[in-house]
Amino acid sequence: MISVKNLNFSYTKKPFIEHVTFEVKSGEIFGFLGPSGAGKSTLQKILTGLITTYTGSVKVNGTEVKQRDNSFYEQIGVDFEFPSLYEKLTARGNLSFFNSLYKKQGDIDALLASVGLTADAAKKVADYSKGMKSRLNFIKALLHDPSILFLDEPTSGLDPSNARLMKDIVLTEKARGKTIILTTHNMYDATELCDRVAFIVDGEIKALDTPHNLIMSKGAAKIQYTYLHNGREEKGQVSLSKTSEDELLARLLRNNQLLSIHSSEPTLNDIFVEITGRRLQ
Repeated sequence: MISVKNLNFSYTKKPFIEHVTFEVKSGEIFGFLGPSGAGKSTLQKILTGLITTYTGSVKVNGTEVKQRDNSFYEQIGVDFEFPSLYEKLTARGNLSFFNSLYKKQGDIDALLASVGLTADAAKKVADYSKGMKSRLNFIKALLHDPSILFLDEPTSGLDPSNARLMKDIVLTEKARGKTIILTTHNMYDATELCDRVAFIVDGEIKALDTPHNLIMSKGAAKIQYTYLHNGREEKGQVSLSKTSEDELLARLLRNNQLLSIHSSEPTLNDIFVEITGRRLQ
């Protein structure tokens, strides 16, 4: 669905994105994970045809992005982090206008209902909160039922309830067969949503794999437990793969002396720091 080979791009003489190569499969949620300024948004602008002064090859849905025409945008939907809406129009007015730009027309009422904006459909966008604008901008990307979605920080600025709503819609779109590119620095969203993630730092991909494989390749899970010893609470820890070798844990289990036990594994943020020496947040 997406093929990028030896992509290079520079805003000035200094390279900004260098030697980037990757592929995204049809129906996959692929995440770009990295700190602010790492090149995530620039890469997304290249993939969506907003930047064409690159070298190398960037093909989206079989089209070299440099050679795109208007039909290219019939197949992609874009939700940038900062909403691109007409503030003096109502929510319904915005969706009606953007709907008119595409050959395939979306169900405005159904989309408004999906993000809880039906009651505010006649309200001007200027009177919307940041979270409401984010939800409206998100469904704007779905209007023409594109086969590829580019989502830039789709849960940024949302409360937990609306963030959950947005993530559920993303998963629903994946279940319908859509290919989704998710750009984020939110490690929790990436772990939950993405089939694969690419770690980007300073315009380069430092690692690319499934969240599970990345986590398990760096020490994986450990068992941590607590127990009483001479009236004091003590702690123990053992690798999940070596629990049978922990004689203390075996004795505590036999004698029902454990106070607590749980597994602990590194997060994507931990892995990112280990690989790149940088923090996501």
